[in-house]
Amino acid sequence: MSITNPVGTRQAATLPLRHVLPRLLRDPVNALADFGRAAGGELVRINLGPIRPYLVSHPDHVQHVLRGNWTNYVRDGMFWKPLSRLSGDSIISDGPGWESSRKILQPLFTARYVDSLAAEMAESIEEGIDALDRHTAQVIDVAEEMARIVNQAVIRVLFGNRVSPEKAERLAPAYATAASSFAFRIFLPFVPDRVPLPGDRAFWDAAKTIDDVVYPLVRQARLEENDGRDIISALSRARSRDESGNRQMRDDLVSIYGAAAETTAMALTWLWPLLDAHPQVAERLYAEIDQVVGTGPVTPDHLLELRYLKMVLQELLRLYPSGWLFPRVAAADDEIAGIPIKAGSDLLISPYVTHRLDEFWERPLEFDPERFSPDVAERRHRYAYFPFGGGPHVCLGLHLFYVEAPLLLATLLSRFRPRLVDPGPYQPFPAGSVRPRRKVEMTLHRREGR
Repeated sequence: MSITNPVGTRQAATLPLRHVLPRLLRDPVNALADFGRAAGGELVRINLGPIRPYLVSHPDHVQHVLRGNWTNYVRDGMFWKPLSRLSGDSIISDGPGWESSRKILQPLFTARYVDSLAAEMAESIEEGIDALDRHTAQVIDVAEEMARIVNQAVIRVLFGNRVSPEKAERLAPAYATAASSFAFRIFLPFVPDRVPLPGDRAFWDAAKTIDDVVYPLVRQARLEENDGRDIISALSRARSRDESGNRQMRDDLVSIYGAAAETTAMALTWLWPLLDAHPQVAERLYAEIDQVVGTGPVTPDHLLELRYLKMVLQELLRLYPSGWLFPRVAAADDEIAGIPIKAGSDLLISPYVTHRLDEFWERPLEFDPERFSPDVAERRHRYAYFPFGGGPHVCLGLHLFYVEAPLLLATLLSRFRPRLVDPGPYQPFPAGSVRPRRKVEMTLHRREGR
């Protein structure tokens, strides 16, 4: 979907404002996916009035931006600003702030290190699911319960005993509010901060709650001298002991919390409507868990045997990747597929879009875990599937997700059978992580003898 001008230079086609705006206002996440599918993955520009960002969806082009020439495409610009208001100068920023954070935090998120936390995580998740017994056969808010269980496990294993249960209970809803309140800012990035938009007040109130929880942790860590392996200790040892260092610690802790807890809870929220709509997948999943786990508690040793569960999670992240939008700005002139990209151009990369391209996925809108059987996965373009991003900026929470998510699901489904209150459909809402626009509710029914 490109245009050749009279002098022979290719240009990306531009989608007109009258075509774009109504669809973005009605259903922005799926509108982007429709634009990418209609273009067959080719580069297109989206006319948003004052700005015209490129939509980058073809796996070759995504690979070029996220890996091949990644230093030229920075996390900056108008589309990144709403995200940076929450995370600041941290592991999900760019430049020196990102480099220093990555150096400190990457050793704490390797597969080996995360595996060493798995037993404690399994214990915490089991305790969290024990609490669901009092809600048996009662309607529960799925997002709220997923967040509670994941939040408890993440804070326990990553932040040690530094966060009290009372503070943890404040942190999860505040982060959820902050991450879901800047949707208007994402698609109206040219509106100055001084101009109020819907969600601004909720965002700043939630951000204050987050700071009220996180900054005392930072100050307490500064008073202690220890060689602890938790994230707060590692950051405290590495960061300067001034206000700048305290702010960097705060930004990193907020970012890591989001990568480890918020995105996992949101991804798992989408699973239940999918299982309800695909009973054959649910039955196969239940059967595998029954066979592998039996009546005993779920342990990390079970994870390697829960192969179909992993396929279900991979397909879940294909349809509903938590990190659904990766804005970038070109630092210098470049070229993608023969189309010149000028310095300062905004680019939008979205796994949600690429994961729905007909050219790379059969029946892309259908939920089918079989597409992630090992034989099929080996033939796939590396950047046809990138729910955790790619290149040097790949999300540190990748390994953590594939430990905490299967532990949670296996533990819950070994005890309960869920029944969705409303089968949906559920429309995605564009926030920091893609989430259902309305509540997903279900009842849990204790299995006989469990």
